Amino acid sequence: MKRTGYLYDLRYLLHDTGPYHPECAERLQAIHRGIETGGLLPLVKEISAVKADMRWIEAVHEPGYIRRFEELCLSGHRTFDFPDNQMCPETYEIAFLAAGGVIEAVRRVMAGEIDNAFCVVRPPGHHAEVNQAMGFCYFNNIAIAARYLQEEWGVARIGIFDFDVHHGNGTQHVFEQDPTVFYYSCHEHPTFAFPGTGRSFEKGVGPGLGTTRNWPVLPGQGDDEYRKLIETDLWPAFDAFKPEVVLVSCGFDAHEEDDMSDIRLTTAGYSYVMEQIVAIAEKYAGGRIVSVLEGGYCLARLPELARNHVQILLGKDIPA
Repeated sequence: MKRTGYLYDLRYLLHDTGPYHPECAERLQAIHRGIETGGLLPLVKEISAVKADMRWIEAVHEPGYIRRFEELCLSGHRTFDFPDNQMCPETYEIAFLAAGGVIEAVRRVMAGEIDNAFCVVRPPGHHAEVNQAMGFCYFNNIAIAARYLQEEWGVARIGIFDFDVHHGNGTQHVFEQDPTVFYYSCHEHPTFAFPGTGRSFEKGVGPGLGTTRNWPVLPGQGDDEYRKLIETDLWPAFDAFKPEVVLVSCGFDAHEEDDMSDIRLTTAGYSYVMEQIVAIAEKYAGGRIVSVLEGGYCLARLPELARNHVQILLGKDIPA
């Protein structure tokens, strides 16, 4: 069985997005409940969040943006850049803990202390641009982790697979000129879903041309479309790129019972997707994979989806 790290910290619950907001503390509580009731807590290596060093935040985000974020939180503002980016005075510090927790999970994987990890963090990150908050995201956790891998560990080829139902515009823009990071996203077609980016012709810029890949999924496609994209496109792409580490932007919001989309991916479909990602990491990255929570808003289904996700990382069979 794999040594799987599990990042969950009660301080993440302090990020208060107000009443009726979909990105709420109950999401993390539902995920943790699934891990706990599934009997997985004794099997994982628990990780506590640590605050990210400013160096790593600035590796992705402009200093002026970071200062603006801090000042708005300190002055009691409830929104940041767009009305859906709800926050509270603690949000700035919690965002540092989210990015820092992911960095700590990556460090442990690279140091050989664990084999892989699942990071249950909030705020999420993949919509955050270099100088703008978007889509409930303030710091781009996955992009910060990738820069950490490059600069601290000298990793030459990083593969990012983003299966949140919404395109990770922020992550794409950070790396679209970087040929050492392959960003692959499957998401609901931008005609029908936020943020309206991630079309198939978006393939990178300049030296990064070819290391950005988008597979937009039309509403109602479900499991068969995800199986097709993984078998016919993701595997060949990563076969050619050969990532040394795999990072995952994990969004459970493509599920058939999640109101955020109309993709209709089933629980079994999610398990298939994660099994294939793990297989890619085993083939090219020595099993080194760090999965970071992004979206997923169906509180009734998050426990089983998270439980299955961790069981696959552990290398355990999922009960039928």
